[in-house]
Amino acid sequence: MIGFGLLGTGLVAPFHARALQASSRAKLAGASDVDAARLDKFTGDFGCPGYATLAAMLGNPAVQVVNILTPNHLHYEAVLACARAGRHVLVEKPPAMSLREVDAMAEACREAGVQIGVVLQCRVRKPIQAMRRAIEEGRFGRLLHADAYMKWFRTAEYYRLDAWRSLRRAGAGVTVQQAFHYIDLLQYLAGPVSRVDARMSNLAHPGVELEDTALAFVRYRSGAQGVVQASTALWPGTDIRIELNGENGTAIMVGERMETWKFRDERPEDAEVRSYGSAAVATGATGPADFAFQDHQALIDDMAEAVTAGREPMIPLSSARHTLEWALAMYQSAKDQAPVELPLRDEAAVW
Repeated sequence: MIGFGLLGTGLVAPFHARALQASSRAKLAGASDVDAARLDKFTGDFGCPGYATLAAMLGNPAVQVVNILTPNHLHYEAVLACARAGRHVLVEKPPAMSLREVDAMAEACREAGVQIGVVLQCRVRKPIQAMRRAIEEGRFGRLLHADAYMKWFRTAEYYRLDAWRSLRRAGAGVTVQQAFHYIDLLQYLAGPVSRVDARMSNLAHPGVELEDTALAFVRYRSGAQGVVQASTALWPGTDIRIELNGENGTAIMVGERMETWKFRDERPEDAEVRSYGSAAVATGATGPADFAFQDHQALIDDMAEAVTAGREPMIPLSSARHTLEWALAMYQSAKDQAPVELPLRDEAAVW
């Protein structure tokens, strides 16, 4: 059993804790938070040791992996501290708020000989894995379109839960805080993009100075095109849609279920693929805690196995770097009101 410590006991921490409780490969060995009252409640709920600082938690040898669940802009320093202490890291998305930070994190973990993985749990959903296999097998033929539609709703109170949730530079806008998962699915399936043309606005949350809505047209390196539509302004919130269209097939995931799976070359296994997922499983559309922990458990179990085997985790930091560059390019494009070519020439100009 590999011991995991949680840095941060906010909104997402209970999902990590439940995943650890359900795991046969990993256990919850501790938690740390600067908010003493929140930490006390969490450790009481989940029966683990509590630490006022990350340094104190790193002093516990039972903590072999640290899950970094802090606000997005604080991931970087926490990863470096864990690497210096010789601890493996599983960091929530986005891994950091700049490519420079991601590269420094990768180097620090490499030098320390520790593994670092990123929590992009939507990749493990069965429809996504089926889409990935179909792309690798060439069933789509030439990919023509890869799109993500995320029409969610968050209340004004959500943005007041913590001070950082209303700060764009902290990664609180819809592009990084919510849509990052679905931008990631597109790059995971369709590959990196070469051009992004994005626009951003605040449609329903005037009390915060960040975008609650983003629209982007993208061109992939493969020649395919696509659309990213993401919002937290659209009551009551509906399930996300990931759509792939090729010369020879179409696949659409809604929430975590396969809605459409059609190919010119029909195969016997396609009937089973069409049954993947369930409409009863919440996937975050209507509230920030409306989802299950099983996808997180898959990543935690894999991380435990990676530590034991000395291999890379399922979703390495290098894979998430492409997604961050895409998201940053969207901010750059919206700022300039013009298309942006990738790779980014000057990420410092994004903000």
